[in-house]
Amino acid sequence: AKFINLYGCEIGDETKIGAFVEIQKNASIGRRCKISSHTFICEGVTIEDNVFVGHGVTFINDSYPRATAAGELQTEADWTVEKTIVKRGASIGSGATILSKVTIGENAIVGAGSVVTKDVPANTIVAGNPARVMRTLATAAA
Repeated sequence: AKFINLYGCEIGDETKIGAFVEIQKNASIGRRCKISSHTFICEGVTIEDNVFVGHGVTFINDSYPRATAAGELQTEADWTVEKTIVKRGASIGSGATILSKVTIGENAIVGAGSVVTKDVPANTIVAGNPARVMRTLATAAA
């Protein structure tokens, strides 16, 4: 059995979604993407066409999460969704964490286990915690 939690999101044609994936409302995934198992894509994330997302990748949409505000349990009215964009052709390795308010550029590669805290330029490879540019790709189709 394949357990997937999808609600109020958009998923493009020919996109493959692995088991145990959660994609929240107002998230958008383009065409011909591969979203591997155990990945969490929260509200406010836009993934363009031809993107690969490895196993167990986590997206975050709140820079300063709190359970309570002034002693009361927070509701959706207490916070603002922070957007994240993954551009066309990018690849994100397994176990990566993508913080809010970042853009991962076209054809960029995020190494497995990386923590992305700032924008990733197009056609670069980043890795580490925090993710740093390791090298620039020679061509967009590298």
